[in-house]
Amino acid sequence: MTDKLIIFDTTLRDGEQSPGVTLNTDEKVEIARQLARLGVDVIEAGFPVASPGDFNAVQRIAREVGPSMEGRTGDGRVNEPVVICGLARSVENDIRTAFDAIKDAPRHRIHVFLATSDIHLEFKLKISREQCKQRIREMVGLAKSLCADIEFSPEDAGRSDHAFLAEALAVAIEAGATTLNIPDTVGYNSPKQYGELIAYLRAHTQGAESVVWSTHCHNDLGLATANSLAGVSNGARQVEVAVNGIGERAGNTALEEVVMNVHTHPDAYPVHHTINTRLLFSTSRMVEDLSGMAVQANKAIVGRNAFLHESGIHQDGVLKNKQTYEIIRPEDVGVTTGNLALGKHSGRHAFKTKLEQLGYGGAALSDAQFQHAFAKFKDLADSKKAGVTDGDMHALVADVRSSTLAGSSATPDAASAAAPAPAPASTSTDLPEDAHELPEPAAQRYTLRHMQVFTGVGITPTATVTLHDAQLAQDLTDAALAQNGPIEAIYSVIQRITKLDIELLNFNVSATSEGQDTLGKVAVRIARKSEPAEPAEGALTAYGAEPKFTGLSTNVDIITASANAYLAALNRLVSHDAADTRASHKDRNVNI
Repeated sequence: MTDKLIIFDTTLRDGEQSPGVTLNTDEKVEIARQLARLGVDVIEAGFPVASPGDFNAVQRIAREVGPSMEGRTGDGRVNEPVVICGLARSVENDIRTAFDAIKDAPRHRIHVFLATSDIHLEFKLKISREQCKQRIREMVGLAKSLCADIEFSPEDAGRSDHAFLAEALAVAIEAGATTLNIPDTVGYNSPKQYGELIAYLRAHTQGAESVVWSTHCHNDLGLATANSLAGVSNGARQVEVAVNGIGERAGNTALEEVVMNVHTHPDAYPVHHTINTRLLFSTSRMVEDLSGMAVQANKAIVGRNAFLHESGIHQDGVLKNKQTYEIIRPEDVGVTTGNLALGKHSGRHAFKTKLEQLGYGGAALSDAQFQHAFAKFKDLADSKKAGVTDGDMHALVADVRSSTLAGSSATPDAASAAAPAPAPASTSTDLPEDAHELPEPAAQRYTLRHMQVFTGVGITPTATVTLHDAQLAQDLTDAALAQNGPIEAIYSVIQRITKLDIELLNFNVSATSEGQDTLGKVAVRIARKSEPAEPAEGALTAYGAEPKFTGLSTNVDIITASANAYLAALNRLVSHDAADTRASHKDRNVNI
């Protein structure tokens, strides 16, 4: 029997440090639910000490996701609740705050880190090697007094002196660490170097046999997955990963790549996993849509081209036998090849079955989200001659999630955080049997009531828009001209109505299938416009310093989709401003 490979997911902590990514609390909880269904063993939910909002986000995940067993039982599954982990620097307040945030999860872990490379000790921490070991002893010991499951990471281990690193890790083991994570913080190592480092530390660290060894590799040189697998080959039994490989700079090790390497090569690696690989594609799409971090088309495993064949020779081989050019079956990662076609005569049962095939079964959608998605599906089916495709279905789910999470408040207050809100009663008797009612987010501040656009060749585009302001409980109408097309006119008038000065950072429109009646999917990223400030001498400018907000919408009319995507992003912005309890991107950033 091979060893169990522990999948430690850091999408919600290290992944959220990607430049421009800002998730609100409900979005973080939604992703955490999906990660638990996927079967990850550990969710690093965040950095609780960063702010009250970050603390509450981690606490909600501990309380709401920590006990969940949905999708985690049966043959080949983990069959126990997910571990909820909070990150802490080697500082007493960090450690106590992390414990308070995660303690309500049935299984919880504190992740403590401290740099060990000479360059970090001298220039960042300004402490000696002996002082470093003493701090590890004290802070890991403090964490152990609060929590049985303790992980320690020596930041910049890849550039640390190996002999000193082994000494520091022995101190961590003696103080109570149960997992030792070896980060290649700047993605510097080659697979040979990293594998040899893991082997050296396991051979030269006193007490090495009593702990789990873990990898944490960054992708600066494109070697994160290769390095992580080299670590596994040399005795690591935990890998720290992120969905789609998102993260600081060039990103982290991609969860789906490590899992499918182990899955595809059962004889090459002495480990097995308990991930439900059929949820990989839908999980990837969720993280892409909510984070605004687009997955490149040729991305391994989850890219849109991963199972497409353009070459005539390849097409001929695949038609004769798929194994000629496909080493992974598309359905094994959730890319469906079924023939269940949906149209205007399809009912709820067929719609629910298709959602399950695509990885959105069970409680992936709340009752209200399911009803919203079904209503949008019926509208789309009425307008499409060729039927609703899998691409359309993925886009519909993304649209529903984007709209229902856009207006939610960032965090509950202390009183409401003490206990989960009661689930509202269902208003429909025609729901999926296993649909699960979740607390619905707060209403969006702004919704589109009416829009008229006038444009053409040789004509100055104009737009008249009516928005409903839920806070003022009234409809607001205005108009605007633009020099650069109807989208600019719409966005200008929305800014006039809301009295917000918004910078459009990214605008993307794509088709979800083929044909003139295809569904258009629009994704935007915005930020509040601010006066550029001169950076202090020697300071670095950070793209992620100002919060960025994404919005997504689908419609056969891309003008309407563009307006609704912009409003979804804007609602996230005003909700974030209203609560103002999550730390800035800069304050949440910690390198490991």
